[in-house]
Amino acid sequence: MFDAAKTKNDLIDWIRAYFEKNGPGCKAVIGISGGKDSSIAAALCVQALGADRVFGVLMPQGNQHDIGFSQDLVSHLGIKHVTVNIKDTVDALLAEIKTSGLTANKIATVNTPARIRMTTLYAVCAIVNGRVVNTCNMSEDHVGYSTKFGDSAGDFSPLSNLTVTEVKAVGRELNLPAKFIDKLPEDGLSGLSDEDNLGFTYNVLDKYIREGICEDAQVKAKIDRLHELNLHKLLPMPSFEFNN
Repeated sequence: MFDAAKTKNDLIDWIRAYFEKNGPGCKAVIGISGGKDSSIAAALCVQALGADRVFGVLMPQGNQHDIGFSQDLVSHLGIKHVTVNIKDTVDALLAEIKTSGLTANKIATVNTPARIRMTTLYAVCAIVNGRVVNTCNMSEDHVGYSTKFGDSAGDFSPLSNLTVTEVKAVGRELNLPAKFIDKLPEDGLSGLSDEDNLGFTYNVLDKYIREGICEDAQVKAKIDRLHELNLHKLLPMPSFEFNN
């Protein structure tokens, strides 16, 4: 049985211990999307370090229809933040690629902004003396719903061993307003929710991850296939073992 209260306290202790060892005096720098993962990870860091050591970065790509969630979150937590619009940077990079003779396909168009956002976070880190918070959770990681060297990167990862269901339970223990915990996750590009894109719900996925149970054989096969295809995002980079 998942103990959300204990997990919340353990996470706060773990974050505090990480910074004592890896960044005394450093700030936790976190991309704020307004969704559950960044909201809950930011709230945990505030509990562990204090609001003055958490720095939010809002990174819309042009006009972001739900940017109000991000603005409300940083206001609720009382953390300093900046807004860096990545549209011009993304457009400029894709334009230069086109000038070289290549045209960006859907994969490049979808993943490039995520990688630009991570580059932005590390630039901010260098300025404010920070460590980047990875906000991925186990459910999304399991099926590869993240961008390699984009949102899957970071210096420390408080939520990557928790399913979506468990992350939300921790958020409730933190007394976050429900709108940050239950906001429908979407990719921001297609107008579809994460679950629409995946073809199954997080409840189904979480039950399969934790209990090995999935009543729908086709969904089970799809989850297994996605997990196998995306293991390269989770495993260390293969390196040649040189024997002289």
